[in-house]
Order: sequence, then C-alpha cells, then structure tokens
Amino acid sequence: MTGKPKIGFIGLGLMGSAMVERLQGQGYPLTVIAHRNRAPIEAAVARGAAEAKSYAALAAGSDIVMLCVDTSDAVEAATFGAEGVIAAIPSGALVVDFGTSMPDSTKRIGAALADKGAAMLDAPLGRTPAHAREGKLNIMAAGTEATFRKAGPVLKELGENVFHVGPLGAGHTLKLINNFFAMTTACAMSEAFAMADLAGLKRETLYDVMAAGPLRSGMMDFIKANAIDGKPDMLAFSIANGRKDVGYYTAMADALGAPSFIAPATKQQLAIAKANGWGARMVPEMVDYLAALFAGKAG
Repeated sequence: MTGKPKIGFIGLGLMGSAMVERLQGQGYPLTVIAHRNRAPIEAAVARGAAEAKSYAALAAGSDIVMLCVDTSDAVEAATFGAEGVIAAIPSGALVVDFGTSMPDSTKRIGAALADKGAAMLDAPLGRTPAHAREGKLNIMAAGTEATFRKAGPVLKELGENVFHVGPLGAGHTLKLINNFFAMTTACAMSEAFAMADLAGLKRETLYDVMAAGPLRSGMMDFIKANAIDGKPDMLAFSIANGRKDVGYYTAMADALGAPSFIAPATKQQLAIAKANGWGARMVPEMVDYLAALFAGKAG
C-alpha cells in the first residue's frame, strides 16, 4: 500500500459514524455501505466518501475493510456468501472487526480470509463516540504481530491507547470479559440507587459515601450521571447491547467448560428490562427501570 490506504467501512452506527468522520478528517479515502440508517451514510458521502452497493464491491476496492456492527451474526452476514467481503477481498488486504463478537466466529472468519491471502484483526473498542471523533479510543487488537504492525498507523489515528492483546480472537475474548464486568457493575449500582429510593435514603447521600472509598469507578459515575444528574447518555450503550454482550460472555464460558456464577444474574436483569420494552434505552437507565419495578410500576 502506498500513501493512505483505502478503507471500506461497514456499520455506521453511533460509534462507526464517529470513526468514519475521524478517518475522513485525517485524509483517508473511505467507501461506506448502507445498512439501517441512511443519515450517517449521506453525511459521510457529503464529506467525500464513496458508497458501495454490496459488501463484495466495498471489499474489492479496499486495502482495509473495517466492521463496527452489533452482533457476530451481522459480521458473518457481511463477510460470508457470494456478495460478502471474503468473496472479493484482495490478496494482501486486511479486515478489522471493531465490534464485540464471539471469538470462535472471529477465528472462522480469519481462517477463511487467510485462504484468500488476506489477514484479520479483532479490535474491539473502549470509550465513546466522542472519543472516536478525537482519535482517543481504547483499542484491544488481536492477530499476528505482523498484522498488528501493518494496521498500527491507522489504529493510532483512532486510538489513544492501542493494545496488542494476543492472537486472533483474544481481543473479543478480552472485550467479553471486560463487558461482563462493566455490565455487572452497572446493574449492581443501578440496583443500589433503586434500593436506596425504596428505603428512603437519598441517592446523593448513597453516592457521596460510596464514592469516597475504593468502590468509586468510572462505571459508577456513568450510572450516577443518570441517577442523580439526569444524564443517561454519558454512557451511550443500550440495554439490548449489554444483554447481548453478557449473553456472549456466558456462551464463551460454557464453551470453556467453566461455570459463571455472576453473569446469569446480570444477564437476567438486563433481559427482563429488554423484554419489558427498555432495550433501546441506555444502560444507565437501568436505575429508572429498577426504581419503577420496586415501586410496582414496571413489568
């Protein structure tokens, strides 16, 4: 590759569209493809991106294909099949999955790409779309050392902290463990605030005491931002996505033959909220769901 590599980007949701905006601002030629919402596609095209009509067409014209979609099924739908990325990927190209996927699925895709002479990184993300626009994401990249070095310059445009965490699949493994812990902390803090309401204790008092000691964390503060300050979007991550990620974690644990004692409770709390119509709400809004549940006003 000479100059700036040509990037094909699949998945222009909140995070993906912010990443595309960042890459375009750094001078990378972009090709994008529509999925659900045309608004971010049109915004990217207005900034100079090309629009592909199929995943195969996008891959054929790209040095690097990036995916930022919400499930392993969505990644596989974009990569496999006659019109998928793998069908048209050029030899020597690179595929980067920035989403949170099942490690076994990642390894299958990586093997199919290797058969075409292409390489893959799984590189899940930490932080928010606002960080993406500033090039300050946390990136947990996994793959061979050579592939990581090849992708390094582009990853550093997107990330403030770029880690090489191991062979292909290790990034998604780490991310699932990370998100299990994050969602468990979020659900526990949400319940703590809701229980304080029920017991007649002020939320501010609970937070002030808990935050003065070793319990304080960034996740606690995300939940507090909604519970006390009324700002649910400080953590722009939906309850449905939290349920999905903890479900992936429990599936991974099952595949490893290990019992997870805590994840089933976290998954159940998120699943019940989702089943009662809260799936599109942000994770910090679990406080509101539980407070209503404890007060007998939610399903």
